Amino acid sequence: MVRILPEGRLVYGMQLPVQALSAVFAEGWETEAEPGDLLAIACAADRLGFFYVACCDHVAIPARLADAMSTTWYDPVATLSYVAAATTRVRLLSHVAVAGLRHPLVLAKQYATLDHLSGGRLILGVGAGHVREEFDALGVDFDRRGPVLDETIDALRAALGPEEFPEYGGRHFAFRGLGQRPRPVQVPRPPIWVGGSSPAAIRRSALRGDGWLPQGDPRDQLPSRIAELARLRRGAPLDIGAITEPVYVGEPSWRVGRRTLRGKGEAIAESLREYARMGVGQIQVRFRSRSAAELLDQMEAFAADVAPHLN
Repeated sequence: MVRILPEGRLVYGMQLPVQALSAVFAEGWETEAEPGDLLAIACAADRLGFFYVACCDHVAIPARLADAMSTTWYDPVATLSYVAAATTRVRLLSHVAVAGLRHPLVLAKQYATLDHLSGGRLILGVGAGHVREEFDALGVDFDRRGPVLDETIDALRAALGPEEFPEYGGRHFAFRGLGQRPRPVQVPRPPIWVGGSSPAAIRRSALRGDGWLPQGDPRDQLPSRIAELARLRRGAPLDIGAITEPVYVGEPSWRVGRRTLRGKGEAIAESLREYARMGVGQIQVRFRSRSAAELLDQMEAFAADVAPHLN
């Protein structure tokens, strides 16, 4: 078990803009943004005390989903390595790597190198994936992705550990006598957070993960899922996250959506403290913005006016 969240404190992170342009969460300005905008925001997160920045994962998007999902999905290892070179403190989260698309030794090589290059800042978030054509194109059985992910996590726990020659034997993967360096900086290994909110994902998080990454669950659904995690964990601790409603610090002059948390920092913080009372240790904040400059302003305002009231 690897825990990294501070006990008794609520910390905050964010998904990087620009790197994924799904219509579900991307702002309009991101389609014309440049890598420099992404890097500036990552550097701001580093400076402003954000616990992590996150990057999504898809290899290829089928035409039937392109309008909703777009085909812009940066590679998480490349993107987080790019960010790592310009930052010093903020952790680097894959939210989430579709782990079953790659052999565990390939994943271990990629993410151990990222942990090594970043000085031990990796959080490996993994999930089952949902795009059948993506699996078909790579020759991976979509219908068996759950059991394959279970075994992939087990194999990663070995492959990302301290041993230069890790050993693992399972139904789908087996390796021994094969060395990989560089090793991760984090000991005994980087944390593995499991994404998803289905019953299978909840069970996988509880039995195999170091943390849980829900996928945008409404906050009124979180307590029952956190209770199920606790039941399955049998008292063992787990780093639990949540994705908040959209946030806009201050009074917007434009339509930010009826679900958006807005207004003074202390009022927003009071709303977000409810997550901590449920047992959540980290919140992923999604800011409403019309430009990279406005997003940077919102991050500054959150760090100055909201974060001091979270704990």
